[in-house]
Amino acid sequence: MPDAREGSGPIKLRARDGRPLKLMHLTTVDMSLALLLATELEVDNQAGLETSGASAPGAYVAQVEGLGVKHVPLPALTRAWDPRRDAKAVRELLEVVRASRPDIVHTHNPKTGVMGRIVGRLAAVPVVVNTCHGLWAGPGDRLLKRAAVYGAEAAAAAFSDAELYQNGTDRRTLRRLVRQSKTKVVGNGVDLTRFQPDADARRRVRAELGVDEHTTLVGGVGRMVAEKGIAEYIEMAQALDERAVFVWVGPDDPDKPDAVAGRPSSVRFLGERSDMPALYNALDVFVLPSYREGFSRSAMEAAATGTAMVLSDIRGCREVGTHERDLLLAPPGDATNLTTTTARLLDDPGLRERLASSARRRSLAAFDQRTVAAASLHTYAEVAARKGLGWRTECTP
Repeated sequence: MPDAREGSGPIKLRARDGRPLKLMHLTTVDMSLALLLATELEVDNQAGLETSGASAPGAYVAQVEGLGVKHVPLPALTRAWDPRRDAKAVRELLEVVRASRPDIVHTHNPKTGVMGRIVGRLAAVPVVVNTCHGLWAGPGDRLLKRAAVYGAEAAAAAFSDAELYQNGTDRRTLRRLVRQSKTKVVGNGVDLTRFQPDADARRRVRAELGVDEHTTLVGGVGRMVAEKGIAEYIEMAQALDERAVFVWVGPDDPDKPDAVAGRPSSVRFLGERSDMPALYNALDVFVLPSYREGFSRSAMEAAATGTAMVLSDIRGCREVGTHERDLLLAPPGDATNLTTTTARLLDDPGLRERLASSARRRSLAAFDQRTVAAASLHTYAEVAARKGLGWRTECTP
């Protein structure tokens, strides 16, 4: 498979006998289905697929089902690794897959990516596809961790028909472990109809936060875990406290061993919000000091709303744009450099405006999630053709 985002639009798929094909997306939590895959689920339905999403049940089930997607609960599934519960989750998943008999299983997230590919093959699912949303180990991690992560990915990939990567770095990392003929870089995207500049939303959210137009508002977005660079963000906010208002948006993640509990006064922690397009519009500067990203969705969302950005100089952020043209990059784990880089944007409104405009243009050219969804559909069709499944493929206007 080539290193490319599909240039053609979505297609319609049918089984050989004309019946609708069954597609099951598998994620660890329902939030991933609702927030990360919403557009893909909509495109799948438009392609004539009978679409379901399997995950641990939670507060987003109604939102998933509101997309016309059946939610399949896996109560034993958790984000944290737990051998006893994970074994139970594998049994649950195997029972669910055997009972629903999907034609396609598409796995996401590290844990469900590993277990789902294996279960899909054991249950004789005709097409098993995985999307790597970012390897959970990188060059800076200990050799033992990298060996475990890369080994698990390679072992699970042996059970899939196709491997889709959000960034080329991850594909290259596994090039000696995963057969390259079944891999493809598809990029990542967001719903560009939701994330766009909105002056009214900007005024509304800033009024809610008590921030006037003469005050610079800086924000970060992510789960409350250390790997998002929250400690560095807090240190930066403390150093620049007199020059801007700092907020952080994102839910707690107590299951994670690096969960962040402290709430220093230099940052206003807003928790989880449902009005993210408006929130990005309210910001003057978006800062993501993360240690690991597959292809940062929050950065793409900020770019689409036309917000100036400071991102970690890591894979998954570098793909969002070019340093000094679309955004500024800072080394991860370096609060001093993060402070200096962010201060440049606080001091130079012209630079903020130039980077914001460039980021918006790049988002329109490269970050349409419907293109990524179309790449998945084409992958299903390619695998079916290769395996002689006889599925009917119809191009849509």
